[in-house]
Amino acid sequence: MNELHNMIKEHAETEHFSGTVLVKRDSESLLESAFGFADRSEGRKNTLHTRFGIASGCKLFTAVAICQLIEKGEVSYHSPIKEYFEGTFPHFDGCVTIHQLLTHTSGIPDYFDEEVMDDFEELWKQTPTYLMRKGEDFLPLFQNGHMKFSPGERFHYNNAGYIILGLMIEKLSGMTVQEYINKYIFEPANMNTSGYFRLDRLPENTAYGYIDEPGRSWRTNMYSIPIQGGADGGAYVTGPDMLSFWEALLKNKLLDEESTRLISEPHVRVKEGVNYGYGMWLNLPHKHHVMGYDPGVNFHSAYYPEENIKTVILSNESSGAFAVMKLIESYFKRKKGEPQWALLK
Repeated sequence: MNELHNMIKEHAETEHFSGTVLVKRDSESLLESAFGFADRSEGRKNTLHTRFGIASGCKLFTAVAICQLIEKGEVSYHSPIKEYFEGTFPHFDGCVTIHQLLTHTSGIPDYFDEEVMDDFEELWKQTPTYLMRKGEDFLPLFQNGHMKFSPGERFHYNNAGYIILGLMIEKLSGMTVQEYINKYIFEPANMNTSGYFRLDRLPENTAYGYIDEPGRSWRTNMYSIPIQGGADGGAYVTGPDMLSFWEALLKNKLLDEESTRLISEPHVRVKEGVNYGYGMWLNLPHKHHVMGYDPGVNFHSAYYPEENIKTVILSNESSGAFAVMKLIESYFKRKKGEPQWALLK
């Protein structure tokens, strides 16, 4: 795999990519590389064991947690959320279900609506990020809003839906969503260095997120994202931990066989060639993937079932991971000469 390594290395140097890249097929590691700095001020370099934020990439963890609680009979996919949050959302349609929140088809208003806003930092001009510590803190940003469309009508990516799913996890388990995911997902998946760390209490070997500005200046994302991640995004993982997550999920260590099938089933069409399952994007039958973007954070991780290949690209800058992912896919397309790689979006 020297050719793949050299290709990624050249790209990283040319494009100033900062992060880690891992590729694994079956039990064989095909690529493990790290580039750039976890701490620019101190010159601390990224390594394979550096922790990175993954923004919305951890919606899949929330989906797995909900599926676990459904397996235990605590709730069902078709349970209306009004049964658990009476009076909390006065203008929401009473028919909104867990399934619709998982698949972004609920029609509820969002606190960060990507059809209306394109700058996540704009949110925090009136609401300081250091106040956003738990799910309840987000409720004033959307709970009194009105429906955008009827439940189940169409796909519209929605962060608020996953905030509600996190509150559901807390109601049913008696734990915070961070505690639950740590105990029932990170621990059984051997994700021993992952967690929902506060920005003002980052542990060792964690990359600071960087936002580049004109004139070669930069700043960290300390005041650009919530101080602690939760159900809709903000966990920190390492590359090896994310590979361990995929392996645990695929081997039914986190869910039973039926739930594992359901989580990666296409529940709603997003656009031509792209569907959404529970917490993951699907380019079927060739690719299951998750991604996350925040100021100073970008992340892509995918599982390619036909090749049993898993990839993880973590970065502590606002862009770069997508281009690396496409390079990896183009490499395997060229090497294998198989048409399915050409279909990946």
